[in-house]
This record gives sequence, C-alpha cells and structure tokens, in this order.
Amino acid sequence: MRLRWASLGLLLPALASARDDFVSSPDPSPEVLANSAASNASLLWGTYRPQLYFGLRPRVPESLLTGLLWFGVQDYKAFANIRHAADQGDGLAGYTWTRHDGRTAGQQRLRDPLNNVELWTELLKVEGGEHGGSWGARIRGKPLDESKPMRVSFVSYFGLEGLGELELQTDEDEDGLESPITLAGNTPELGAFTIRIAENPTNNPVTPVFHPQDFLARSTRSHYVGLPIPAGSIWRAKELLQQNIVEYANGLIQRYGRADPPDPAYAYTLTNEVRTNANLFAFQRAYDAPFEFDIVFDSGSSPSPLNSDTLTEGLRAFVESYDARFEATFQLGARGFSPEEVAFARDVVSNTVGGIGYFYGSAIVDRSFVHDYDDDGAFVGGEKSGEPQPRMTPQNSLFTATPSRSFFPRGFYWDEGFHQLIIGQWDNDLSLEILKDWVKLIDEDGWVGREQILGDEARSRVPTEFQTQYPHYANPPTLTMAIAAYINRLRTSSSDPLSAQLGLNPSAQLPLSHPPSETSLPTAHLSSPALARSYLYSIYPALRRHYRWFRSTQRGQIREWGRRATSRTEAYRWRGRTHDHVLTSGLDDYPRAVPPHVGELHLDLASWMASFSKTMAGIAEFVGELDDLDEYEKNYEAIVANIEDLHWSEEKQMYCDASVDDDDESYHVCHRGYVSLFPLLLHLLPPSSPHVGALLDLMRDPAHLWSEYGLRSLSASHPLFGQGENYWRGPVWVHMNYMALRALHNVYAREEGPYQERAKKIYDELRDNIIRNVFKEYERTGYVWEQYDSTTGKGQRSHPFTGWTALTTLIMAEIYD
Repeated sequence: MRLRWASLGLLLPALASARDDFVSSPDPSPEVLANSAASNASLLWGTYRPQLYFGLRPRVPESLLTGLLWFGVQDYKAFANIRHAADQGDGLAGYTWTRHDGRTAGQQRLRDPLNNVELWTELLKVEGGEHGGSWGARIRGKPLDESKPMRVSFVSYFGLEGLGELELQTDEDEDGLESPITLAGNTPELGAFTIRIAENPTNNPVTPVFHPQDFLARSTRSHYVGLPIPAGSIWRAKELLQQNIVEYANGLIQRYGRADPPDPAYAYTLTNEVRTNANLFAFQRAYDAPFEFDIVFDSGSSPSPLNSDTLTEGLRAFVESYDARFEATFQLGARGFSPEEVAFARDVVSNTVGGIGYFYGSAIVDRSFVHDYDDDGAFVGGEKSGEPQPRMTPQNSLFTATPSRSFFPRGFYWDEGFHQLIIGQWDNDLSLEILKDWVKLIDEDGWVGREQILGDEARSRVPTEFQTQYPHYANPPTLTMAIAAYINRLRTSSSDPLSAQLGLNPSAQLPLSHPPSETSLPTAHLSSPALARSYLYSIYPALRRHYRWFRSTQRGQIREWGRRATSRTEAYRWRGRTHDHVLTSGLDDYPRAVPPHVGELHLDLASWMASFSKTMAGIAEFVGELDDLDEYEKNYEAIVANIEDLHWSEEKQMYCDASVDDDDESYHVCHRGYVSLFPLLLHLLPPSSPHVGALLDLMRDPAHLWSEYGLRSLSASHPLFGQGENYWRGPVWVHMNYMALRALHNVYAREEGPYQERAKKIYDELRDNIIRNVFKEYERTGYVWEQYDSTTGKGQRSHPFTGWTALTTLIMAEIYD
C-alpha cells in the first residue's frame, strides 16, 4: 500500500539521496527573505510573558521587559496579596484575553473580587520603521461591584537586561512625578525608543483618609523608583519592588507610630528616587474610582509617534475587525451558536494566542543517569542506576504556546502539537513560526526535551524534582500532527500552491508577487508555493533526525521474548517509567504493567510512531526525498501490522499493552481506557476492520468510557477508576475527545463501512456533550479547566487551561485538520 496523500498527487523532481544530517535545500528567494523580515517585525513585540497577568517583551534574549502589579490599599493587610504572576491562589474570578490576534492587538479582562476591581489591559501595535514598530497599552478599571468601595494601587515597571541604556527623562521630585512620565532608552536590537506613561485627565486622585494635610501634594502624582538590578534578575521585579515599598512604609510608620499610621495608599508606595546605574524603573498610582492610563512605546525609527487618540481609535477598530475575522474563520454564528457561546469560543482562542511566550535561558539536562527499567541489557528490579549528574546547558530560546498561564507557563512538547492545531487555524504563519522554534531545539542526536524549562524564572515555577530533562526520554510526537495539519491547509487553500509547483525545478525562485503586509502575513505560507517549499525544506532534516531518534531509543523487544509478529523490529516502549507512572507517555498514572518490565510494549507509542511515519511520508513526498518516502511507508505498514500482531487481544476484544510474566512469557496488559482506543484515535484502522466495531462499543458503553460530559480516561468499571492520584484514571480530557471526534468525523463516520451509521451517532452525541459541558463550566466558574470530572462534569485541576481545552472551539466549528 502506498501512503501518497491524495492531496499531494505530484512529486517534485527527485533530489539527491538524503543523508542523515542534510537535505538539499534551495537558497532563499527574494520572496522568502522579504517574508521573513516582515514576519520578524510583526512578531517582535508581544504579550510574551504569559506567566504574568500582563507583561510585554520582544523576542530578543536580553532586552526590555515590562510588567504590571497591583494590590489593595483599603487596609494594611491587603498589601500581602500583590497580583503579578498569574496564580490560581489569587482567587481571581476570571482572567482571559477576550480578543488577541497574535500580531497587532489584544484585549484582556480580569476580575479581582478581593480588591473589587474589574481590570482591562489592552495592547495595540503599529508597524513601521526598522525595529518592529511602536505599541501602546491601555490599562483601565472600575469597581467590580459598584455598591462596594475600590481602593487599588497599580505599579508599572520597565527593566532592561543586556546591552543598552534606560533613563528617566521627567524631572525628579521627592513628592512624585507629574503625568506624563517619559523614559528614554536604546538597545542594539530595538534602537532608540521612548516610553510614556500618561494618566487620563478624568482620573481622580485618592484622597488621604489619615493625615490628609501631609499627603495632598503627593495625591496627584505618581510615585517612582529606579533601581540597579544584577544581570538576569529583572524577572524578580515583584520581589524587588515589594522590598522597596516596605522600606518606605516602615520608615513612615515608625515616624507616625503604629497607633496613628498614615493612609495605606500613601504608606505603601515607592521611594521616589533613582539610584545610580538604574536599569529597573517603576511608577505607581492608586485609584478609588474608574481610571485609565496609557503606556506608549515609540520606536525611534517609527515614522510617526503614537498618542492616546490614535490608541483609542485603533483599539475600537481592532474589536470590530477581530470579531469579523473570527466569524469568517470559525463561522460559529452561521452554525447557530448563541452570542454567549460565540463569546466563549472567542475567549478561549484568544487566551491560547495570549498564552504564547518567549523564553530564554539554560536548561538542566542529565545525560548519564538511567533507570533500570530503561536498561535493555538487564532488569534488576526498578531502582535507579548510576548517580545523577545534571548539567546546565548553553542558553537557548523558545517561542511557544503554554498550557496554562497560572500553572504550566512554559513549553510542553506533548501539548504543543494540540496548541498549534488551534493557532494554525487562526494564523497559519504564526503557528509555523512556533513550530520552527521547537524544531530548532532538536539536537544533533534527534532529541528534544519534553519540558522546556529555560532560565531561572521558568525554574522558579517548577518543583526541583521535575526540572532535569533526560535525553533518552520521549513524549508523544504531536508536533508532526500540527505539521500534518499545515499540509492539509495547503491542500485546501484556494491558491493551491501544491499544484502550482507542478514541473518546477526545486531550486527555481518564484517572483515576489506582492510585498508582505500585516493582512497577508497570517496566510503567506498557504498562498505562496515558494514559501511553503522553503519552510518544509528548512525543517525536514531535523524532523528526520527526530524520527530516527524515536526509532532507535524507544524500541521495544520482540524476539527476546518469543513474540511473533509481521516485523521483527517494529515495537515500542516508553523509557522513563516508574512503578506507578509513565510520565513520558503524557498519560502519567494511567495503569500499565505491574511490575514494570524491560519487555513491555506500549500500544500508544506504537500508534504514535505509525502516525509519525505517515506524516514524514507526506513531507518527504513534498520535498522530493523519495528514498526517505519509501522508508517511511514501509515503516508505517510494518508498525500497523505489528499493532495487530502484538497488541490485539482476541479474548478481551480490545487493543492492549504487552509485558512479560515470571515465566518469561509475553502477555497482554489490558486496561480499558484511552490507550485502548489509540489505533482508532490516530485512524490507523480501515473503516471495514471488525475491530472498529469493538472500539466503538467500548467508547459508547456507560459502564466503561461513555459519560454525558465526554469520554472517560479509564473505564468506570476498572478497579483503579478514580483511585490514587486520579489524574488519568477517569477524568475527561478535551484533547483526547477531540482526537476521537476527529477520527469519527474524518474517517469512520464519513467513509463507507459496516460501522458508519454508529460512528455518526456517536460523533453527534459526543460533540454535543463536550461543547455543552465545557461551556457550562466556563459560564459557572469563569475558566476552562485542565480536565473534567466524569461523574459531575465539574472542571478540576489547573485553570485557566487554554491549552488543549481550547480545542472546544474547533469542535464547535467541526474543524479537524
């Protein structure tokens, strides 16, 4: 059987046979170079500090970082609850980007009941000049409950890492600074720039309650500080500014006495000083009524400066254009969804895009440590062998989406492929930029760490025991799922760039049809054959190394345990497992063989490898690597055959893992749940296979996986259902349900077969259940969640999780690339 993608029914002229580390790639054309420059400028600045409630930075390793923090000043206790980094413990009633296009603008709503403030943070970028253009941020707020008082103090900060200068231009005053406040700076990457902080003229100062005569002069001014901060420490701004505020408050309270202290709004303030060699500047003002202030970054090379009027008009136009684009992309209104449901879908997509971050720093890797479970030569009982030798890696950068701004604000390999299904549908080329950064991390052996914990700031959010990465540990290769989705979008794009290449020499340059613009950038790699070809050429060698790394390091044993299979080599086993967990599988505490054994075979990994082979075949066909294409196709056929030979249990009528017993005999390890469905989830089974019927029965059985809130991760009849950690032992995960819906929609309910009508019925019911419950919980709690209880439907664990739970929007739109 040939795995030619029907949509790619053409072959580019054959290139030289590929070597392991090289593929002949055409030199970049003028169009490729122009697009790259325009894309870099468009994506230079962004809300790339998603771990904060609001923080901006450029995609530059050491440069300017901005952030916002706030706290209540209704009493002295409120200062202990400073908001800065997104944290589930803060008890916000909700925070989400309600609109965020990833390139030009965003709008975020935050609700803080403790401080009785509803806060909006808005961003508008304006292209122009040689350094990524200018931007403006508007911060506005009002009482969350109009019947209750609001007294909140806000601090905006700007810190410079690396080479460059940052100076306060506004004259210093011990009582504070008048609006507007101006900073000036320059860096090698950003050039010269100014930053202005301007209060809305309608803002009213907080009137001091205690000792008013002593503080009236300060009430109309902003407090400030400039501090010299060591290299690599700007991320600690909250801690450093908190210390500065406490320093001032302690001195003031000592002067007035604890029995008659000053108003906390004027006690908890910055010290109104700029110290020598300052590279962190912060500005503070308190509000007790609706307020608004603007922060404007003007690039020195930009043709015209931003002001509050252009910011107002630009944000208004953005809301209108975003809503129109969202409907054109997902067509939810046309599908009959209510305005509330459309707003929900818009929120979760926007928060996924708003969760994109840029991270830079060293990781911790241990290349010597091995668990005995991972030793193919001997099996001695599961204790760790060797001494851990973690080492810091050279510094690296990563542009990536994040699963959860509050709990997982970093890159996760397993999650990222699902993130890019969402982002790629919204902005194809933004998704490709992120995928390219992940591919860049694939090392010379073909390995990439499953968690990207880059730098001290990222490590500060991760328990020590999870910080070290191991080069023999894998994770589900979902990046290839996102690349396959890109190729599917290429196939269906109106310009049909694949057909446009028919007969072209792969090294030929296509003319630049038009200069890239903000409106054309999101789809440039769909409309241009030259860009599509150049991109896939650029990522192919690393992906091939990655594929071969999987095949060499995650291989399972067949002959050693007398197993019979079509292929003597195509079996797979996750490394890095412990007695109760296989974290590398992504399914953590899902039941596996007990005790663990070096002879285990894992069904989910074998299925992922079949899917990986299929995707690599599609890319190889596109770039003309015909020898590789034959390799991938043969591997695919062998893996699928071995899944039948090694993992199907005729007795249980299900697919299972395999292990080895005390008599060295191979046996099936059958735990009904997500793992059982993998050959169907990755549509490896033909619609006519009798095993499809058995899996549909398992899927729809309420005693096993079916619930009115989605498919359970583990059968309700399993003795471990809901037990122990209960992470993958029953709860409903949206991305796994998305995979099931995608398989049903694209294959088993679409193509003729004995189970087509049953597949259609299950698809309709399952889709309705997922949409209804995720939306209901969002309305109830203000969040989408990491997972959902399969008996109550309630969201649980990490939140907001927009992340793969945002796939609900694609389910609503029935987009299953």
